[in-house]
Amino acid sequence: MNTFQTLVAGALITVGAAGCAVNPVTGERQFSVMSAEEEIAIGRQHYVPSQQSQGGRYVVDPDLEVYIRDITLSLAEVSGRPGLPYDIVVLNSSVPNAWAMPGGKMAINRGLLMHLEDEAQLASVLGHEVVHAAARHSATQASRNLLLTGALTLAGVAAATRESDYAALAVGALGVGAMAWQARYSRSHELEADYYGVQYMLDLGYDPQGAVELQETFVRLSEGRQSNWLDGLFASHPPSQERVRANRELAEQNPGGKRNREAYQRATAQLRQDAPAYENYDQALKAANEGGYDEAMNLVQRAIDHQPRENLFWELKGQLHMQKEERSEAISAFDRSLSANPEFFRPYIYRGILHKAADNRSQAEEDLLASRRLLPTQLGSYHLGELAEARGARDEAVSYYREVIEAGGELGERAQQRMSGLQ
Repeated sequence: MNTFQTLVAGALITVGAAGCAVNPVTGERQFSVMSAEEEIAIGRQHYVPSQQSQGGRYVVDPDLEVYIRDITLSLAEVSGRPGLPYDIVVLNSSVPNAWAMPGGKMAINRGLLMHLEDEAQLASVLGHEVVHAAARHSATQASRNLLLTGALTLAGVAAATRESDYAALAVGALGVGAMAWQARYSRSHELEADYYGVQYMLDLGYDPQGAVELQETFVRLSEGRQSNWLDGLFASHPPSQERVRANRELAEQNPGGKRNREAYQRATAQLRQDAPAYENYDQALKAANEGGYDEAMNLVQRAIDHQPRENLFWELKGQLHMQKEERSEAISAFDRSLSANPEFFRPYIYRGILHKAADNRSQAEEDLLASRRLLPTQLGSYHLGELAEARGARDEAVSYYREVIEAGGELGERAQQRMSGLQ
């Protein structure tokens, strides 16, 4: 039994005793089967896999993450639970989203940052997520899921990874990540996070009008039914006119405060400069999904010409070369992707598959294991199983194949056939 299973089992056993806990922010009783220690341990365990399954960290401009982390930690200091091990990363995803896991682990996507105008609006987003963590909303949601389903969704084997499937190449398509924890917050949780998030903004001197503008933007975009928004922030943070009205009342009661527009514009200058490149990348993904590989190659090359330090651009170029069976060009593109960001799992998988096809088994296994350390996937496990089988490591191969079989699908069937041949 692994650490997480042990925590879940303990939570189930103690459900009667721990069914209610004090909300550290409001002081009221709320349902939870997790202790504070379990909450922190779960967040720590799943933080990196959740990042990996949603595009990895944005690395082109590391100073942006430093800027956002400083604001987040300042908000956490005035929260009802300043002692949590808070952390936040900027995820390399165009989907406008932000989330908080149990234990204070948080993320914000570059796609959301592009829709904000100043630091007050950013502080509204960050304060809202700090409340979700401090008030144990994620843990409460996870506790309800635990009782309803008997287990929490893990961010372990990402079964969505399949060969020759461009739908699985899009950022965020390889696993549920933090969605397992946040699902859809309740109306009361959202209003609570809005209210106390504004209080934290006020404590730091921010203009609460930023929170009003943020919710107005969310409502407008949700009414326009922009699918990328609905798949992102709105999936777990549903906007409403009720939330707009509540924030407006708070702003009217506490007018004025800092906006820090220039500071925010400076901090996000690289993102804004690179916006056309990311638009080309997103269009390239769409073209690839529809089978327009030449169009996709032209679009991703434009993105690379604009911003050659972005690892996702080189990775997609490598995948397109794979589609055309141009092995050396694909490996070269994956090399560039990993040089730009050696801490993202996907290029390792595809480069490892190419080396395996060329019978460079040692290099293939090295790449596939590097990917596995960042995020175990069904595809990676299958090819590691074949490599283990080729060198006569039967038990190791069986172990990998069992993982693949558990995830199901076509690869699961293929793994079952391979394993049957070993018996």
